Amino acid sequence: MGKWLWLRNKLVGLEADKGLLFRAFLYLLLVDVAFIYLKPVFYMMTTMVKGAPDLLDPAVIWVPTALYGGHLAEAIKMLDYAKSFGVSLTVSTASAVIQVVSCSIAGYAFARLDFPLKRFWFGALLFTFIMPAQVTILPSILLFKELGWINTFWPLLVPTLFGHGLKGALFVLIFRQFFSTLPKEMEEAARIDGAGAFRIFFRVMLPISRSAIVVVFLFSFVWSWNDAYFPSMYMFGASDVPLSVGLSKLNAQLVTEAQEGGLRAFLEPVKMGASFLIIMPLLVLYAFTQRWFVEGVERTGLVE
Repeated sequence: MGKWLWLRNKLVGLEADKGLLFRAFLYLLLVDVAFIYLKPVFYMMTTMVKGAPDLLDPAVIWVPTALYGGHLAEAIKMLDYAKSFGVSLTVSTASAVIQVVSCSIAGYAFARLDFPLKRFWFGALLFTFIMPAQVTILPSILLFKELGWINTFWPLLVPTLFGHGLKGALFVLIFRQFFSTLPKEMEEAARIDGAGAFRIFFRVMLPISRSAIVVVFLFSFVWSWNDAYFPSMYMFGASDVPLSVGLSKLNAQLVTEAQEGGLRAFLEPVKMGASFLIIMPLLVLYAFTQRWFVEGVERTGLVE
């Protein structure tokens, strides 16, 4: 009897989440979810290094018989990778830094300050968050055309100065949520010392909001890096374009070549190589910042 009781406790556990059966089910679920997300990445990486014999052999699916780097070199050439990488890095970094500053100020104002029509402006902020970008893209193009900013980086950077830009409303909400959780005694002590709103923000609130800054910076950087919609709308005639727009042009060029008689089997590895070149910097960035990112997501309340 004691042996069966010990075996039951080992399999089921004294608590629901302590038994071997529950842990086995949990690990199986995690492996399945991880495979769903990692399968496209594995397929992309194996396809881009396949040579002509492997591409024409239907038996070769995941593991190529030999590594071939010609498709990756072709993708680098067609993307003009060095120039496009510099453009993407500049635009994404500038957007992220500017949005951290502007959205943190707006988030602090909504969380801590009282000003006229506060509820109205917060409702307007929420409206910009739920409104599709396609609704305002045509008036924005006409406005930027009047200003002479089409085919430049200004339409991507100037809105970030005002807490807008790509996903700007979400970043304001993140900072608002974070500043709302801080104790008011910190501000009261600073006001007793004679500090005003700006001094309190830059000397007290901003230095302790590192977790929110990390989350907003990484979100803004990644979304700006991957965004192809706005750059293609504002920079359709520019020669220096981000990698996301370069990938769209590469796909269109490969489709044209396929229609002219090119073998589709040799076009897919080039697309896979171009896609890998675009996501590789983000994978490296996340590898170095994942600990701070996860910690920041927990502290800003995004997991609630």
